[in-house]
Amino acid sequence: MNNQVVVRMVKDLKRASAKNNAPIWAKLAKLALKPNSVRRTINLKRIDELTKENDVVFFSGKVLGTGKISHKITLCSFAISNSAASRIKDSGGQLVGVLDMIEKYPSGKGVNLLG
Repeated sequence: MNNQVVVRMVKDLKRASAKNNAPIWAKLAKLALKPNSVRRTINLKRIDELTKENDVVFFSGKVLGTGKISHKITLCSFAISNSAASRIKDSGGQLVGVLDMIEKYPSGKGVNLLG
């Protein structure tokens, strides 16, 4: 059985995908329904290697705090550790929720999907 928060997020993602003709939100809705046991994890070191200054990133798994991030990013993910969140904020970056991400980037243009 799925968590009600996840079900609500999936509905919001599907609605945004249809409304804005943005397949990225439909893909994320599909990934959100996968069991936690098959979701990926990524650490800050890897995010730092894959991104550059001011990138907007959505990761469909859990972000862990191992490593450092050397530049500002805007990050949205399904889960994030406390240490990762504080390190992203310390680097000047920001964390946003799914609804905020959809509102700022309705078509999904400029959003990098990791994972």
